[in-house]
Amino acid sequence: MNTGVKITAFAAALAATFGTAYGVGKGVGPVEEPAKAGHGEHAAQEPRQEPADGHAGHEQGAAAPASSLPGGLQISQDGYTLALETPTPAVGRSTLKFSVKDASGRKVTAFTTEHGKELHFIVASRDLTTFRHLHPVKAADGTWTVDADLPAAGGYKAFADFKPAVKGARGVTLGADLSVPGAYAPKPLPAVAPTATVDGYQVRLGGVLDPGRAGELKLTVTKAGKPVTDLEPYLGAYGHLVALRDGDLAYLHVHPNEGGPGPDVSFTATAPSAGTYRLFLDFRHGGKVRTASFTVTAGAKGAAPAPTAPAPKESGTGEAGHDAGGHTHG
Repeated sequence: MNTGVKITAFAAALAATFGTAYGVGKGVGPVEEPAKAGHGEHAAQEPRQEPADGHAGHEQGAAAPASSLPGGLQISQDGYTLALETPTPAVGRSTLKFSVKDASGRKVTAFTTEHGKELHFIVASRDLTTFRHLHPVKAADGTWTVDADLPAAGGYKAFADFKPAVKGARGVTLGADLSVPGAYAPKPLPAVAPTATVDGYQVRLGGVLDPGRAGELKLTVTKAGKPVTDLEPYLGAYGHLVALRDGDLAYLHVHPNEGGPGPDVSFTATAPSAGTYRLFLDFRHGGKVRTASFTVTAGAKGAAPAPTAPAPKESGTGEAGHDAGGHTHG
């Protein structure tokens, strides 16, 4: 059971895909509950220091200095590079292949298991309406392979979150662009709302995501109006949360505080800056993983509270938001 939050910090610039301005849509305010007091185990640290477990940047609720940036903004970091072998997949079901290469250009084959996997691989569309948390299979030569459903043409970002099996190695989150050929029509960012509905489950988000300050995000899962008190572990926890910043898709990967097995799953998170973010919560119940997604605004002081009406009804396929979700397991 993971008891803290970990946020990766890297610095880089990000090139736009297709020459199109991404980051459409604005949130109207933070979610409605005030942040709770920080837990004792989430002591502030400097973001660039290595945590005791060597997983870099996944801080224990620390406030990041203004000069730091979150993870996923670089294709290379700490001597490792994310090499996509299929950078232009077709619309629909495609097989993605990639590897992580070391400073000498060799494919890395040895990784440390973190949260149940050697490597976590996530693909999100530039307009943040499609989200895929995938579980690729590694070949003996270090090539990873996974099938992914990419429903529309346009720009996507692939993230590899891993820790090399090298003494003293830090955790790394790398990001690389995917381009799906075809006519591109970005969707507007879903509006800020405190609830999301997926597969008959309702997930309510409480708390505030603040820039530079740790705060608690509490997600409560219900079904047919009744609390779900028997959530099942997924990747070693009762919930798995990823946050992506609108515009550059800066990546925050957080894990829950103590608690469970439901209906509440609590996280401590620090936004690296003011702005609009998409949150994607993976949870397992009844043997199936589902994803609920939310749009939130960090740093909107004095903004109107989030709407109290539930989000629009979504697909019953385990996908939240427009097309969030999708889990391919190796």
